[in-house]
Amino acid sequence: MFIRRTTIKTRAAGEPYFTYRIVESERVGERIKQRILINLGRHFAVPKSDWKRLCARIEQLLDKQHSLFEIELPESLEQVAQRYAAQIRADRSETPVEGSVLYEEVDIDSLDLIRPRSAGVEHLALHAAEQLGLTEALRALGFNRHQRAAALGNIIGRMTFPASESATHRWLQQTSALGELIHYDYEGMEARRLYQASDLLWKHHEALEAQLYSTEQGLFAFDETVMLYDLTNTFFEGESKGNRVTELGRSKEKRSDAPLVTLGLVLNGSGFSRTSRIFPGNTSEPETLSLMLNELQSQPGAIVIVDAGLASEENIEWLKTNGYHYLVVSRKRQRQFDASEAVIVKESADQQVKVQRLVNPESGEVELYCHSIEREKKEQ
Repeated sequence: MFIRRTTIKTRAAGEPYFTYRIVESERVGERIKQRILINLGRHFAVPKSDWKRLCARIEQLLDKQHSLFEIELPESLEQVAQRYAAQIRADRSETPVEGSVLYEEVDIDSLDLIRPRSAGVEHLALHAAEQLGLTEALRALGFNRHQRAAALGNIIGRMTFPASESATHRWLQQTSALGELIHYDYEGMEARRLYQASDLLWKHHEALEAQLYSTEQGLFAFDETVMLYDLTNTFFEGESKGNRVTELGRSKEKRSDAPLVTLGLVLNGSGFSRTSRIFPGNTSEPETLSLMLNELQSQPGAIVIVDAGLASEENIEWLKTNGYHYLVVSRKRQRQFDASEAVIVKESADQQVKVQRLVNPESGEVELYCHSIEREKKEQ
């Protein structure tokens, strides 16, 4: 086993660069052939003076028989040897030799725990991604092998360990077994790849959302009777001059001094994400409703549920005109609640809730007035 440096020229400019591989010699018949075990990439940084010791240590780790004298390496180099040995071992386990024994007796007391990783939640998340055809969708959109691994790292990282790309990078390298599950070496991945993958995912988010939603519809056979739509905003520290959609506005986190972006999300009644959008931070909520619903191209008669922030008279009229039903929190200042006409729907020793239902004979619009003693005390 040895490390080989190969010169490769870039397709675009023709400039050469070096890439590194761990290679093993084997006899095939009367000939000696060299087989590439793993590609180390162009950023392999181990000094050439340590290559021989590194390869010897990797061979020692792969040997099923314990050596009498273990090769001692500095801690940083030992970690590299452990990583490459685990990667080669995983690749070999993928292709069992024909006729080889699949089950063997193992002395539990003889096992050594090396590089322990979490795999349970990652395995479940990866299974869900495969059921949704996510990897194939990324491949169809032009994501190469490294970009797919980075995208899956970001997505599954958000599901199992919600954090920034920087923290996700550490999690993938030090804690998670996702790399072993998809046969990718995250320890050799630079953090910038995760940031680039996030940008690529957003660039293709409309196609990904459409494909995933279509697959989910086939898996769960849900309908689109109800759609829920809401917005929120978040702020950026600093001036964020390079961001074209950040604007000053009313912050829901009480940070109106900071540049904001507004996030819009539509869910169906089963809680599946239908579509999403990023708006400038000073976007008026009512202005976004028709834009988002036009993108959905949903069937007439669907029920749209929004809060008071979106329930302007213009939006309600638009919903009526386009054949939608709606459930909204009214913005009307004048309330027509009549306690004598109301029905008690909840009552206890210190609480009573009454409801009055009114139907507009001209428009058919139903108004439901609710009165709570506890809420009245709170408002007073």
